[in-house]
Amino acid sequence: MEIALACLDGGADVLEVGIPFSDPVADGPVIQEAGAKALEGGTTPPMVLGMVAELRARTDRPLVLMGYYNPIFRRGEERFVREAVTAGADGLIVPDLPLHEGAGLRAICMREGLPLVQLCTPLTPPERQRELMKATSGFLYLVTRTGVTGGGGFAADQLEGMVRRGREIDPSMPLAAGFGISRPDQVREARALGVDGVIVGSALVALALSGAGAEEVREKVRQLAEAGREGTMQ
Repeated sequence: MEIALACLDGGADVLEVGIPFSDPVADGPVIQEAGAKALEGGTTPPMVLGMVAELRARTDRPLVLMGYYNPIFRRGEERFVREAVTAGADGLIVPDLPLHEGAGLRAICMREGLPLVQLCTPLTPPERQRELMKATSGFLYLVTRTGVTGGGGFAADQLEGMVRRGREIDPSMPLAAGFGISRPDQVREARALGVDGVIVGSALVALALSGAGAEEVREKVRQLAEAGREGTMQ
């Protein structure tokens, strides 16, 4: 909670709250380690939803859940979505649920008013991106590179192509870029390519794993947030 509130205090516009899972196929070593530690400590999906409820009582900023499909399936799609809405979640990301297998969960999320965010990668064909943009809600998550989460940068030309196609398909749908973004200069570069939001995860999780306190996390988020707002209308 202390780290989560530090992110909000530092200027994060949206906070993503992860549900730890034993096989996080989209995540790199940093978030894998964090998830393993959380599971070893006994963290469960209901505990994460309880944290969301506590955060909701302390902020009006959007809270987006990120979790893999197995725990959602195990709990039951309807039950999970209703519990997430009751807790105060504003969105859901399920990175290992393919578009063609997610119709049931999408229908439940739509009915309950919980945006289900779809992910698009540099390898996504244009027609597939069109389908993803029709199916997504809240925003489209642009995965900036092939591989897993973590630092190391991204290919600007690939991100630019996804942004260009996204604007052609639906100019009103917000586009947010994540994976490989950890520094203020990378945030500025992504924003310059036209994305509406930039997602930073591993860099902040790494700080927490290293034992950094809330003030250090707050300062890191402040730097990232300022970089994201440079050159934009206030």
